[in-house]
Amino acid sequence: MDRYERLRAQYRADTPRTFNFGTDVVDAWATNTERNAASPALIWCNAAGAEHRYSFADIADLTDRLAAALRRRGVGAGDRVMVMLPRIPAWQIAMVAVLKLGAIAIPCVTMLTPKDISYRLANSGAKTVITTSLEVEKFAGAPDDALRIAVDPSVAAGTAATAATPHGWLSFADLIAEDKASFTAATVQAEDPALIFYTSGSTGLPKGVTHASRALHAWAGSAEYWLDLDQDDVMFCTADTGWSKAGTSILFGPWGRGSTVLFYDGPFDAGYRIDLIARHGVTVYCAAATELRRLVALDLTGKDLSKLRITVSAGESLNPPVLAAWSAMTARPVLEAYGLTETLMLVANYRDTEVRPGAMGRPLPGVELDIITAAGGRAAPGETGQLALRLPSPNIMLGYWQDDARTAATRTRIDGVEYFLTGDNARADADGYLYYEGRADDVINSAGYRIGPQEVENALIEHPMVREAAAVPSPDEERGEVVKAFIVLHDGFEGSPALAKELQDFVKRMTAPYKYPRRIEFIDELPKNAVGKIQRRDLRLREFAGNPPATNTRA
Repeated sequence: MDRYERLRAQYRADTPRTFNFGTDVVDAWATNTERNAASPALIWCNAAGAEHRYSFADIADLTDRLAAALRRRGVGAGDRVMVMLPRIPAWQIAMVAVLKLGAIAIPCVTMLTPKDISYRLANSGAKTVITTSLEVEKFAGAPDDALRIAVDPSVAAGTAATAATPHGWLSFADLIAEDKASFTAATVQAEDPALIFYTSGSTGLPKGVTHASRALHAWAGSAEYWLDLDQDDVMFCTADTGWSKAGTSILFGPWGRGSTVLFYDGPFDAGYRIDLIARHGVTVYCAAATELRRLVALDLTGKDLSKLRITVSAGESLNPPVLAAWSAMTARPVLEAYGLTETLMLVANYRDTEVRPGAMGRPLPGVELDIITAAGGRAAPGETGQLALRLPSPNIMLGYWQDDARTAATRTRIDGVEYFLTGDNARADADGYLYYEGRADDVINSAGYRIGPQEVENALIEHPMVREAAAVPSPDEERGEVVKAFIVLHDGFEGSPALAKELQDFVKRMTAPYKYPRRIEFIDELPKNAVGKIQRRDLRLREFAGNPPATNTRA
């Protein structure tokens, strides 16, 4: 029996009846004087060279203060709070404070446009927003009675702000300086909603993936079995704060295990990334495949990475040559994993077990997966089908916010077993290792960012020259996939590199900039079926078959 089998044999479901991450994790570690004296909970630094450290006791105090201030202003259990912050300590403090109240946090990337924000506010009904003073203009469409809180991003949380607070906004620094009095956190049931992540789908607007408080408890499981974290570890994950990956590897996972988190606010620089790992003694490093592809080109001579135990990656497939190169450079394993916003982490490779090239790994302890064929049966080893999670599972979302029909569409029942359908195709070998075989829908995965094609298409067709548009993934050596748009223009207009650039800039203004089409091809007609529906699949197959485009603009 290898280590993986022992872990599965030892696993016991232990989801508690009530769970408040703020009290049951942060406050619990804060009262552990031995843990607080050993190392910080959070090390924050930025590109300007600033650095600030927080113990769990610091985080417990600051989150109590913010939670008390929010409660005095009417925020309570079940209320939705939009948190749109970059990689600054105010993010962790805001997220945990919201959870202490039993409210629902909505973490969002700062790249969102005013249109993106207005949709999320309207869909979620959030009436409290927390963002930086640099982003307040994006919230002009917020409800008139919304509670607006601005963070000065130039200073660390817990210190006084240096910039004037925008008119109509409350100062985050002032709120956490208020007296917390006799603040008592809410009692939160395990099934109470705690988080909403907005994620792209193949059709329509982004979906509000709603997770129960039990999910935050489950994240500590993946941190134990995949990340292999404990109190002595320093975890460095470079995911954006708006993605569920930040929950896995920046907040809920590592703090659930009592680990220190390194949090860096600054642009990507490959050499400086290595310096951060060496300087802060990072033991577990989590990076997207796109990032690792750049790091393997470095010369690590003279760099002290002796404390690095594990590198992990998720969100996009890692090419075996890159995996092998980074493992050789660091003399440490790279452990890939697989998960969804809707399910948290499901599949992982494990320390001290065999890592098979190209495999996502094996199911996490407590996770039961099957592969469902097109005929509706369970696949045999080597047979491709859709990966499905057996229910009930602590990993599964409560559902899509205010969208019961879409939630129901993700479920199926086979031989009395209820499943959640992941939308991803996979196959398994005889030993249970799972291999990714692509999306079952049209979602584009570019450098770990999930991009819905219809969002790109909706933005493009608002341009007066565009009659029709179809967005599909296009293979890319650096990002795995990029968005490519096939565009039919109105009569009288002609495609050109200049127009392609204009359309790219137009999309960046209409929606989050990371969704813009990096490649554009102008064509006379889009492929359609008998009822006139655009066949993205035909265009996708063409891209991955390597057929050269007639007109291609890449930015």
